Amino acid sequence: MAKTIMIVDDSASMRQVLRMALKGAGYNVLEGVDGSDALTQLTGQKVHLIISDVNMPGMDGITFLKAIKQLPAYKFTPVIMLTTESGESKKSEGRAAGARAWVCKPFAPPMLLDAVQRLCLP
Repeated sequence: MAKTIMIVDDSASMRQVLRMALKGAGYNVLEGVDGSDALTQLTGQKVHLIISDVNMPGMDGITFLKAIKQLPAYKFTPVIMLTTESGESKKSEGRAAGARAWVCKPFAPPMLLDAVQRLCLP
């Protein structure tokens, strides 16, 4: 059975690149256009990994990360932050909120898929 990954990014083109890479590697993909949209889709179904942008309108990625860590079904779901933010203070904020990895854009899909495979638990 294929594992499910949620991608959360306000950029349609970034979601498309991620969707193609992940589906090509055999994953099921859910998509959210920002943190609020993604939260409404997390209704208790199994999600093996979340990849989220940081800077998004509405609910940003760090706020989204803090919110999902409060939900029992997603408390232990690993999260990769995929962002243009590379400053240590933002990375520290992400780690404190529960991010397991931080990947800076632009990224190489094979590098991201390697991180996904390492974090995507059964």
